[in-house]
Amino acid sequence: MAKHEVIAFALADFFPYRLAVLAEHVSQAVAQLYGDRFQITRAEWRVLAALGANNGMAAKDIGAYSTLDKMQVSRAVARLEEAGLITRATDDADRRAKILTLTGSGRALFQKIVPLAQAREDYLLEDLDPKERAVLDKAMAKVLARAQGLIERG
Repeated sequence: MAKHEVIAFALADFFPYRLAVLAEHVSQAVAQLYGDRFQITRAEWRVLAALGANNGMAAKDIGAYSTLDKMQVSRAVARLEEAGLITRATDDADRRAKILTLTGSGRALFQKIVPLAQAREDYLLEDLDPKERAVLDKAMAKVLARAQGLIERG
């Protein structure tokens, strides 16, 4: 390749970029819901949802489950704890670890948000017929598996 040769590349057509744009817009569309109505951030919602779906988790496991980094989890946990929505207790199996669970208020908030979030999901997918939804699910699973394989290989 010549020193000044330009490689043709259209970011707007690059699959990882298009997927990131889609993910960000979908996430923002749902975040409007809990941000505007319930004054919680995307990270706080992900922690709340992880705990609600799993009936509690070790703090160290929330990051991988929710795709949040350690600092995002830490800030979200602190804010949710301060708001009385979660509690932490020492894990009997590992005394150094903390198990986070929803309080009654946290569970009530989770139960208010879930149907609203599911309604947003339904709206986003409304133009897809059942066959298209199945193809989308299958395609996403295949791409995820390939991405995980690349990550594992390095």
